Amino acid sequence: MTDPQLPGSTGRLGDIPLGDDGRPVFAEPWEASAFALAVRLSGEGHFTWDEWAATLREEIRAAQREGDPDLGDTYYRHWLRTLERLCRERGLVSGPEASDRKEAWRRAYLNTPHGKPVNLAAGG
Repeated sequence: MTDPQLPGSTGRLGDIPLGDDGRPVFAEPWEASAFALAVRLSGEGHFTWDEWAATLREEIRAAQREGDPDLGDTYYRHWLRTLERLCRERGLVSGPEASDRKEAWRRAYLNTPHGKPVNLAAGG
């Protein structure tokens, strides 16, 4: 079975999508990781793309109500919140597990030298 092609993609599903200007749509590596994880979890049947889109829409609207100016630079923050929410709702991770992992990443990030890959072992 071959992967379906996403609109704006460079090819197969796992490829990084390109914007209208032909450049990658991700500003930071974590954005690409969050994108890839959502694609994978959907592909594994944890949620459909319709469910994903509805939940993402809810997260974006909630952020706008909270004052997000919707300039496009926070889109993947909404994507990440959607991913976290669906993972909790589908029982893939508990609330405490998600909080613990988030804190571990925060500590690791703060203890990783600039320009180096973040390593969870650096969290201390």
